[in-house]
Amino acid sequence: MRLSFWKGVTLAVCAALVIPVAAPAQDARKTEAELAAIKAEIARVASQVSRDQVARDRLARELKTAEMSVTGVRASLDGLRQQRADHSEKRAALAAEKRARQSDLARERASLSGQLRAAYLIGSEEPLKLLLNQKDPARAGRMFAYYSYFGRARAGQIARISATLARMDELDGELAAEEERLAALESERRAELAKLDEARAKRGKVLATLQAESRERARSLARMKREQAGLEKLLNELKRAISKFPADTTTAFGRLRGKLPWPVEGRLVARFGESRAGGVKWDGVLVAAERGATVRAVHQGRVVYADWLPGLGLLTIVDHGEGYLSLYGHNDRLYKASGERVAAGEAIAAAGDSGGRSRPELYFEIRKSGRPVDPRPWFKAGQP
Repeated sequence: MRLSFWKGVTLAVCAALVIPVAAPAQDARKTEAELAAIKAEIARVASQVSRDQVARDRLARELKTAEMSVTGVRASLDGLRQQRADHSEKRAALAAEKRARQSDLARERASLSGQLRAAYLIGSEEPLKLLLNQKDPARAGRMFAYYSYFGRARAGQIARISATLARMDELDGELAAEEERLAALESERRAELAKLDEARAKRGKVLATLQAESRERARSLARMKREQAGLEKLLNELKRAISKFPADTTTAFGRLRGKLPWPVEGRLVARFGESRAGGVKWDGVLVAAERGATVRAVHQGRVVYADWLPGLGLLTIVDHGEGYLSLYGHNDRLYKASGERVAAGEAIAAAGDSGGRSRPELYFEIRKSGRPVDPRPWFKAGQP
């Protein structure tokens, strides 16, 4: 009876210990599955909306191809610049070590030269002369010890000089290799710049066509309405997709009115509600910025779109929970992919002119349950 009792207690304790360990593992697997599901759903929506809109518009298709080429080449150039900087630093370090070795070599040679001159003056029968010149046998013994010490010192200096010369030969080889790598990187850079010029030229032709079309009011208005409709369709599809996977936020976005930082430094050039053309109004703000300026998330959340969209170019959309979304358009490069979580103030893109802009600008929107709201009252500062 007692044995059965303690056996039951043991089983109960083991069960109590196992259950809490198993639960976190199950939660982790569930979270990973949900993340994979939302990534797949967002990718499907983005692909469908972008494909449908671009397929209907030849100019949008050509612009996307040209701008994505420019973006890819710029990313490649950035990588080459970093590699070149790394190799230049390594070359400078090797050159500094070579100079230090040369200085050590000069000192060792000067010291050895002095000792060799002294040995030469004594003559080739150095030990015998030292012995004959000493009257005190004890002193003669000491002189022989000193002589032995000086001999070992000279041998050590010769060994160090030999090692320094060998290392200098190695450094010469390494410096030559770095020079070759730098020359290869420079050649690659010139090739990439040629590609960039070609991509820019293609983009310029498309922009010229768009500008010519914009002079025809009716066609320009029709394009703007198509682009606006494409964005609305994307947002509606995303709303349905992310409703199954609400964003986890510790701070309610709705309580941050008047506390948000601007997403980029620059100059405000278009305000919410201002007319663009033919009655089409801005649903957000437009900020002129330096090309490559860092674009930061205004609050924590999850990226639900990161791709090219007609009218907005390279676009990132962040879901902040409670139905709030923030949109960042016309970027030069996107640093985050769909499904990734971002922290408040984290870099998510670099400002640019994608989507057909004539200068680098960031388009920013805040949406609540799919409806655009004026972003300016949400910012802590009146100007970016």
